Amino acid sequence: MKRILIIFFAIAMLFTSCAKEDEIVRIATKPMTEQYILGEMLGLLVEKAGYEAEITKGIGGGTSNIQPAMERGDFDLYPEYTSSGWILVLGHEAKELPDDELFEALKAEYEEQYGMTWLGLYGFNNTYTVAVRGEVAREYGLEKTSDLSAIAPSLTFGGNPDYLERADGFPALCSAYSLEFKDVRDIDIGLKYTAMRQGDIDVTNAYTTDAQLANPDLDAVTLADDKNLQVNYYCSTVVRKDTLERCPGLEEALMKMDGLISDSEMAHMNYLVEVEGLDEKEVARDFLKEKGII
Repeated sequence: MKRILIIFFAIAMLFTSCAKEDEIVRIATKPMTEQYILGEMLGLLVEKAGYEAEITKGIGGGTSNIQPAMERGDFDLYPEYTSSGWILVLGHEAKELPDDELFEALKAEYEEQYGMTWLGLYGFNNTYTVAVRGEVAREYGLEKTSDLSAIAPSLTFGGNPDYLERADGFPALCSAYSLEFKDVRDIDIGLKYTAMRQGDIDVTNAYTTDAQLANPDLDAVTLADDKNLQVNYYCSTVVRKDTLERCPGLEEALMKMDGLISDSEMAHMNYLVEVEGLDEKEVARDFLKEKGII
């Protein structure tokens, strides 16, 4: 009888362990502030759906290491960017399809090849943009990048080395928009916003969700890419289909991210963490509360 009871309890413990394991949703993020914030948002939504969130932050190599881990089942979901999936994972060329068609093609190919899907688009687009000192933008009424061509000969451009040298960076920008600046300065990525704030440069390359773009001390204006030069990187949730199957209600919870975040809102959250030193989970929770999600 004692032996039977021991076996019974062992089986019961095994099933309990399996049940708890089934309730864990593993989230991966890339090594950048934006991803840390998004990972915390996804974790909060996972918990709202009734599951336990296990977040692994800052995986080196980003997509190149997270995607294989997703395929192995080490992770269940992560925030990814449309063109990263299209180019790095699926091996397609940039701008092969319009954005709406590309997203549908992404979902179809991920489901067919990897048993994964993309859930919604968060709303923001983390891609290259051109930032101009606010004083200059207001003086000349600059709103779109093509507005720069007439006054570029009187302005100084400052960019980080890799952007100035890569073919799809500064050379492509100047060619597409017929830009010839008075001076071009090679400036470390960590110093270019300081140089702009001090008036040493007038124009620089940026990402649309850069934390410093939300810095009230900077006074920078981003210009619309009216010739559609840049490749778009809209963010979404990549998730394993079998995870959605074993976790009823999870898909509905994750879709709360659809259309939720603008470029400026993402930049502001990045600013709060990078510059103001707030905790990313606190920032994520406050944002979701403000939006009435949690």
